[in-house]
Amino acid sequence: MFTGIITGLGRIVAIQSLGSSSDHGKRLTIEAPAGYLDDVGLGDSIALNGACMTATTLDLPLNRFTIDISAESLAKTTGLAETGTVNLEKALRAHDRLGGHIVSGHVDGIGRVTHFAEVGESWELRILAPRELGKYLAYKGSITVNGVSLTVNRVTDQADGTELSINLIPHTVQNTALGRLTAGSQVNLEIDLIARYVERMLGDTHNNISKKP
Repeated sequence: MFTGIITGLGRIVAIQSLGSSSDHGKRLTIEAPAGYLDDVGLGDSIALNGACMTATTLDLPLNRFTIDISAESLAKTTGLAETGTVNLEKALRAHDRLGGHIVSGHVDGIGRVTHFAEVGESWELRILAPRELGKYLAYKGSITVNGVSLTVNRVTDQADGTELSINLIPHTVQNTALGRLTAGSQVNLEIDLIARYVERMLGDTHNNISKKP
């Protein structure tokens, strides 16, 4: 589990194929900030742009670690198939502060940035989410974008999906990879875990009522 509070900016520096066909995944080598891996062990979970991955090797002198990502995971995420900057977050510990919201590290869909510009001292980020995720998005609700816990300021349903508007403070722009986004960029989205369970519970209630004689 994670909180959506980014703890470091990493960089994918090498990508190695794990096989010769499209069914094979990739091995990524990620360079982390100095000292970032000091409390990380083999098998620990680290989220890359919001996707939960497992550290398979550690190279502490070079501040590098590797993860193996399956072809399925590559198909369901964005930003992990090429070299470049990624948001990093270590898994939540029981005594940590829950500064963002409960995040599983399981990407629910890929969104597309439709607008990203300064508004006063902050930045407005608009993202078009897949239509199937629209029902989970609400005003002042939580959303994870490339691993960052954010608050939804506006939701607009459209024919081709649901556009959400988010306000980013300068600290978020400067200390995460979100500042590198432009119109047209793709982003990993994870819906609020609570919204997922509410839908399931309401669905079961409806089904149970409909089955009564």
